[in-house]
Amino acid sequence: MTPLKPRAPKNRTLTLTAAERDRYQQRLVTLDRPATLAQIINKTLNQSLAEALPHFPPASVDLLILDPPYNRSKRYNQRTFSQLTARAYQAQFREWLSLVMPVLKPTATVYVCADWQSSVLIHPLLEETFSVRNRITWEREKGRGAKTNWKNSSEDIWFCTCSSDYTFNVDAVKLKRRVLAPYRNATGAPKDWDQTQAGKFRVTHPSNLWTDVSVPFWSMPENTDHPTQKPEKLMAKLVLASSHPEDVVLDPFLGSGTTSVVAQKLGRRYIGIEIDPDYCCLAEKRLALAKEHPHIQGYDGSYFWERNSHPYQGRSPSG
Repeated sequence: MTPLKPRAPKNRTLTLTAAERDRYQQRLVTLDRPATLAQIINKTLNQSLAEALPHFPPASVDLLILDPPYNRSKRYNQRTFSQLTARAYQAQFREWLSLVMPVLKPTATVYVCADWQSSVLIHPLLEETFSVRNRITWEREKGRGAKTNWKNSSEDIWFCTCSSDYTFNVDAVKLKRRVLAPYRNATGAPKDWDQTQAGKFRVTHPSNLWTDVSVPFWSMPENTDHPTQKPEKLMAKLVLASSHPEDVVLDPFLGSGTTSVVAQKLGRRYIGIEIDPDYCCLAEKRLALAKEHPHIQGYDGSYFWERNSHPYQGRSPSG
């Protein structure tokens, strides 16, 4: 990774010292032979998914979160993913699917992240392989505006299952929204909303349009220098909706560790695969910190809150 630079006082971006890198590297795992589930549970595997997954025990994963490189040129630390033709990207994605399929339980759920360009390429392949149940669109409000086009400020997550027997815990992912029109019944009591010290709120069912998630930025303690880091709140919705405590959550493109961190905070077992050793070490550092700070920004243990609306310990954290 790039050398450490002086940072602003409120910049909480996580980095690695040389000593931390050496220490956390000792925790990383690589597979070169068949492994039992006990050998890879709650581990970060420092290799490619093509190297690791053939050694996994079959039908061992309850929830797969697949967040591969989108089909655009992007530098990830010392590695660069170069944009492919549409046909070549589909061939690459089909190979990734062939590697993950054997490790999924028949009852497993799969979430696949994509931008608008890669989303249309992978959807037909997902329909060939899984039952595609929905497309979530989430607002990714970050970055500069475009001068000759509409600014890209959303991404997709395809919700897929291996069968009709799957987990969906709707009560675990309800959203608490501020009430703008507080209706009352004939006696004057609140109708489908609650009065709290923080204001008037209504609990609502989750939809497939998410506008309550903040992309990690420099003043957030979960932020790293990974260029495409997903928010913990985003991953928490997926994990809570589609797994139970002690279920196995796999992320074969782990990046800086968000999926593993969220799984640990929510009482799930995790397996993360990441080819870059620095990102693996960042994931391990975040996992160590999460044991002392298990809070997920924007989630209070019962409900998800709209962006900037949840008073947490006297503060009002983003999303």
